[in-house]
Amino acid sequence: MTEHRVQRRLAAILAADVVGYSALMERAEEATYAEFERLKCEVIELGLSRHNGRLIKTTGDGALAEFASPSAAVRCAVEIQESIASGRSSLKLRIGVNLGEVIVGADGDLFGDGINIAVRLEGVADPGGILISEKVYSEVEGKLDAGFEDRGEQQLKNIAKPVRAFAVRAGAFSALSDRLSAAPPLPDKPSIAVLPFENMSGDPEQEYFADGIVEDIIAGLSRSKSLFVIARTSSFTYKGKAVDLKQVGRELGVRYVLEGSIRKSGNRVRITGQLVDAATGNHIWADRYDRTLEDIFDLQDRVTMSVIGAMTPQLERAEMARAQRKRTESLQAYDYYLRALATFYRFTREGNIEALKLTQTANNLDPNFARPFALAADCLVQRWGFGWSTGSAEDVEEARRLARRALEIDKDDPPALALAGMALVLFVGEVEDGAALLTRAITLDPNLALARIWNGFAQLCLGNDAAAIEQFQIGLRLSPFDPRIFMAQTGMAAAHFLVGRYEEGCAWAKIAVQQNPNFVGAHRNLMACHAMAGRIEEARQAWAVARQIDPTQRISSNILNRMLRRRPQDVQRYTEAFRMVGMPE
Repeated sequence: MTEHRVQRRLAAILAADVVGYSALMERAEEATYAEFERLKCEVIELGLSRHNGRLIKTTGDGALAEFASPSAAVRCAVEIQESIASGRSSLKLRIGVNLGEVIVGADGDLFGDGINIAVRLEGVADPGGILISEKVYSEVEGKLDAGFEDRGEQQLKNIAKPVRAFAVRAGAFSALSDRLSAAPPLPDKPSIAVLPFENMSGDPEQEYFADGIVEDIIAGLSRSKSLFVIARTSSFTYKGKAVDLKQVGRELGVRYVLEGSIRKSGNRVRITGQLVDAATGNHIWADRYDRTLEDIFDLQDRVTMSVIGAMTPQLERAEMARAQRKRTESLQAYDYYLRALATFYRFTREGNIEALKLTQTANNLDPNFARPFALAADCLVQRWGFGWSTGSAEDVEEARRLARRALEIDKDDPPALALAGMALVLFVGEVEDGAALLTRAITLDPNLALARIWNGFAQLCLGNDAAAIEQFQIGLRLSPFDPRIFMAQTGMAAAHFLVGRYEEGCAWAKIAVQQNPNFVGAHRNLMACHAMAGRIEEARQAWAVARQIDPTQRISSNILNRMLRRRPQDVQRYTEAFRMVGMPE
């Protein structure tokens, strides 16, 4: 009988666990479970993949992983914690990292003190923190953009000898993440967030209809220059979740929260709404509206005006005298537009194709409805920006036609102005005209985060870097959880690159990459900032990822060069950075 030989090897082990998981499960079992599953898929497993880690096992509230090197394990740990800190999650993790000998089981599972010490370190780490053993510290000191705090000898449970431990303190990126995750201060005027209304129809297909009603309520509120209104795309991150309205107020930095429900049955719809003071939890106003679908726009107006009247009688009602925009007479066209918008926000190649088809259907049903034309132009820009197309002359001409058609129909609809202006600036190359449209959109609706973000890019193209940073900052404040937030973060990275602040540019680019790992523009800016800061190896790593996303990239046809065609000295700076990493000419 052959004797079984025990296999041993040296491994870096990462152990992660959710802080207070049992208590969270007691309070909100389904929401806590769903959020941890999301973190495992979107943060932990993605980090392991990027740093060549191997998932050993997962538990109900934690995970164990193996790495070939301590530096890879610590980099992954930092990335996981900073991704959580820069996003919005109800969960916090503790992470422990150890370097030690492990026993390899027949099924590939690992055992021994190398594992046990990592798990025990995780147990005494700070919430949201990382604790590493002295063995790991001796390997990574001086090799990572991070600082370390000596926590001294730790007597760990069931570990015979004390283990000296160090807390990881990441550098500028960590500080930036802390600033971004901090609760924003209340604005100096009444502020409100409108949460997604609950769909009470029992039909999942009606979700987009309920979302569209809320979108128009937000648009109506945003027209008041006396209000600070959180963008739809940030409010909707709470969709389908049990929320504490006081916490929503703190996270979004608003005084008031509007919530409600919609029940649609046949040709009738019932909307209920209530306005809550987020600081106290007191209800200020509540009402119910029953109408037929033919009266739906009047219904939206009534809800909007009631909210304004309840928030503060001192507001000038004239500001909310609903500047009438041209609305579609076809509810079916409006329906297809809402479907297109929902599909567009998937940020996938397939979603882009489907969204463009849906806008075309809406346009055919009502040729005088501006927004589907503008959204169709945005679809062409999106596929170019994500590397799904080369931005051919035909696509450019079609985007110009669609944008101009939207403007012919309605020059007073802020979202249409913003989308059309963005297409003209970034894709068509008519920078001054596009910038003027974005300025008009902001004048009509100063709370439109979309217009602020695209105006930031317009200012970059015009050479106004300080103004660009200001517009991106306003957009981020108006919509801190926007699905397009990676665009504003990428814009901030580019703006800091162009003024020579490469470290800050790297920090913003890293956050953008974490928000949307498939957006090639974020990787390009990370690559450029690393290269000009002298970190060629990190720049090449970023280029490897960017090239995998879009293998057709060339210096001569690079999007950044095309955007900055009016700034030859800055085109040259990007070109220099791209040559450092070996991008083909």
